[in-house]
Amino acid sequence: MNEPARPAFHGFEQIPLREYAERAYLDYSMYVVLDRALPFLGDGLKPVQRRIVYAMSELGLGATAKPKKSARTVGDVIGKFHPHGDSACYEALVLMAQPFSYRYPLIEGQGNFGSTDDPKSFAAMRYTESKLTPIAEVLLGELAHGTVDWVPNFDGTLEEPAWLPARLPHLLLNGTTGIAVGMATDIPPHNLNEVVSACVRLLDDPDATVADLCEHIRGPDYPTAAEIISPATDLRTIYETGSGSVRARATWTREQGNLVVTALPYQVSPSKVMEQVAQQMRAKKLPWLEDLRDESDHENPVRLVLVPRSNRVDVEGLMGHLFATTDLEKSFRVNFNVIGLDGRPRVRDLKSFLAEWLEFRTDTVARRLRHRLERVERRLHLLEGLLVAFLNLDEVIRIIRSEDEPKPVLTARFGLSDDQAEYILETKLKQLARLEEMKIRGEQDALAKEREQIVATLGSRAKLKKLVKDELLADAKKFGDARRSPLVERGAAVAISETELVPSEPVTVVLSKKGWARQAKGHEVDAAALSYRDGDGLLMAVRGRSTQQVGFLDSSGRAYSALAHTLPSARGNGEPLSGRFAPPAGAAFVGAAIGDDEARFLLASSFGYGFVTRFANFVGQKKAGRQLINADADAALLPPAPVVDPKTDWIVAVTSAGHLLAFPITELPELDKGKGNKLVQIPPAKLKSGEEKVVAVASVRNGGELTVYSGRQKLVLAWRDLQAYEGSRASRGNLLPRGFTKVDRVEAN
Repeated sequence: MNEPARPAFHGFEQIPLREYAERAYLDYSMYVVLDRALPFLGDGLKPVQRRIVYAMSELGLGATAKPKKSARTVGDVIGKFHPHGDSACYEALVLMAQPFSYRYPLIEGQGNFGSTDDPKSFAAMRYTESKLTPIAEVLLGELAHGTVDWVPNFDGTLEEPAWLPARLPHLLLNGTTGIAVGMATDIPPHNLNEVVSACVRLLDDPDATVADLCEHIRGPDYPTAAEIISPATDLRTIYETGSGSVRARATWTREQGNLVVTALPYQVSPSKVMEQVAQQMRAKKLPWLEDLRDESDHENPVRLVLVPRSNRVDVEGLMGHLFATTDLEKSFRVNFNVIGLDGRPRVRDLKSFLAEWLEFRTDTVARRLRHRLERVERRLHLLEGLLVAFLNLDEVIRIIRSEDEPKPVLTARFGLSDDQAEYILETKLKQLARLEEMKIRGEQDALAKEREQIVATLGSRAKLKKLVKDELLADAKKFGDARRSPLVERGAAVAISETELVPSEPVTVVLSKKGWARQAKGHEVDAAALSYRDGDGLLMAVRGRSTQQVGFLDSSGRAYSALAHTLPSARGNGEPLSGRFAPPAGAAFVGAAIGDDEARFLLASSFGYGFVTRFANFVGQKKAGRQLINADADAALLPPAPVVDPKTDWIVAVTSAGHLLAFPITELPELDKGKGNKLVQIPPAKLKSGEEKVVAVASVRNGGELTVYSGRQKLVLAWRDLQAYEGSRASRGNLLPRGFTKVDRVEAN
C-alpha cells in the first residue's frame, strides 16, 4: 500500500520542535543579556539608559538648557530608538533622576520624582519636566568627535551611538542592577574621587594588585549616609572575586534620652522600618520601647525617633536587636557581571574591570585624536589653497567672472585640489577682501603645531597615557565630592531572644484531655476548677516560668515545644495543639513538661519500658516535632514525670494489678530517645492479654513522699515507707494494701 504524499512547504524551514524551541529560547536569552539587562563596561549604561541620555542631548536638554516635559523625551526615545513600553522607559528616566537611587544623577527632574518612602510614587510623565545634569557631560562631551560607532535604529531611518564615550568609569560611579536569563548583575555605586585615584594608580603601575587598588577604593559609596559595616577583608575579597555582599547599617544618635535614626541603608523605606518596629511593639516583643515617631521633613530627609520606656534601658542592646530584626541593617549583593569590550558578559575583579575600562578610554581618546588630526589636516589643506587665492586674488576673481566652469580652471592654473578649489569658490568675496596673509599664516602655524602634538601623542604610549590621566584628574576636580557612606567595621547585630523580652513570671500550663492548651499566671491555680469545653476536662497541669519552653508529648511518642508565654490565657478554653503543631493522624496528646534544658524527666509506656531524658530533647523548631520515645504497638504512653535529682531519686512504677516497685534512678539509663529499659516485671501473658499494665510512674526525691490515688481513696507513702517496695529494676515489686489494687494516678511531693 502506497504511503500518502507528504505536503510540501515552500518557503518554510522544517525543523524539529525541540530544536526550534531551543534556538528561540537562546535567541531570546541573548537579547535579554546583551540588549536589556546587563550594562556595557565602557559607558556603564543599559540600552534604554543610553538612548534616553542621547535623545535628551539631541533635544537640546543640556545642563544649561530649560527643561522640557518628560513625555517629550519618552516620546522621542520610544519613537526613534527604543520601541518598547512608555512606562518602562519613563521609569528608567526617573531612576536616573532620583538622588537617593543614583550616586551621581544623570538627569535633573522638576516635579514629583518619587521619594525614599516610595521610589515609584513619581508623577506621570505629562506632569514632570527634566533635563541633563552637568555630569552627563562626561558621557556626551566627545560624542561628535568620532569616538563611537554608529548603528541604524530599529527601523533603519536614523542612526544611534552603539555606546557613549564616557570620560569616567560611570558603571562604578552609579552602579546598576539587572536580572537577565541565567545571570544577573549587582554593582554598587562608588565615590568618584576614589575611582579616579584607583585608575591613576593603575595607569602609573600596571602591575598593581587588587589589594593595592583597594587602598584607593575602600568600599562602595551609596547615596545615603548609612554606615558600611563590612570588614575591610570582606570588601577586599569582593573586589578580588567580583562577587559577595556588603552590609550597611543605619546611623543613630541620642537626643534627650530618645534614639534618633538619621540615615537609612540604601533603598530602605522609612515607612517600612516604622511598620517593622510597630509590628514588634504590637506583638509585645519590644517591651523596652514606649513610642516611635517619623519626624522626617525637607531639612531632615530621615528622622525616625524611638522613645525608650526609661533611661535604664540598654539602648545599645535595643538598637542591636532592631538592626538584627528590621531593615535598619541590610545586606546588598555584589556581582560585577558586565558586558566587556568583546561583547561577552563576564564577572570581573576590580583590577580587570578598571584595566578593561582604561583600555576603552585609551582607545576612545586615540579615536578622538585621530578624528581631530583629520580635521586639522583638512583645514591646513584648505588654508593652503586659500593662501594661494589671497596672493592671486585679482586672477582668481577674473577666472570666476569669465569662466563658465571656474573650478577646473582654478585647479589647473594654481595646482589646487578639488577640495581647495571648491572651498575658494564657496568663500564670500567680502571675506576674501578682508583676509590678511598674516592671519592665514598664523592659523597655519597654530594648526601645524597642534598636528605635531597630536601625532606625537598618538605615536607615544606614555604621552597617550598621560593625557588620559590628566583628563581623569580634571574631571575628578570638577565633579568629585566627599564620601557619603562612612566605613565603620562593626560586629554582627544580635537579636534579643524572646525569653529576654518577656518578664519571667510563674505560670501554670494546663493541658486538657482533648489536647487544648493554655497558661494561667501563678502557681496557685486550681486547674480542675477551670472551665472546659463540653466533653473535655483536665488531663495535666505543669508549673514553671513564662520564659520557659513547654514540652508536649503525643501518643505516637513525638515531642513538641512552645514558649509558655505564647500560649493563650486561661481565661478562655485555650487553643488546640493540633493547630499549632502537626501530629500524625490519630495521635492524641498524653502529657506536658516544663523546665530548663538540663531538667530531667521520666518517660515510660504502659508495657513497663522507660528511660530518663533531658528536657532539651523535647524542644524542637519544627511543627512536626521530633520522635522522642518508641513504644510497643499496643502500649500507651504515660505522662512525663519530673525528676528532682538524677542521682538520688527513686523511680516508682505502679501496675494495674496493684504492684508497686521502687528502685534507685541510677539503675535506669539516661537516653536522648528510644524505647528505654524495662522498669517493672509484668507476666508476658498478662501483658499480652491486657490484663495488667503500668498505670503510673513517678520519680520521688530523697526524703519526699508519694501519694497513690485509687478512686476516692489515697495512700501517702513516706520515703521510709517506700523501702517496703524496694527492689531491683525489672523486678515484680510488692502489692499495695487492699483497696489500692486499681490505681488511678500517683503524685510525687
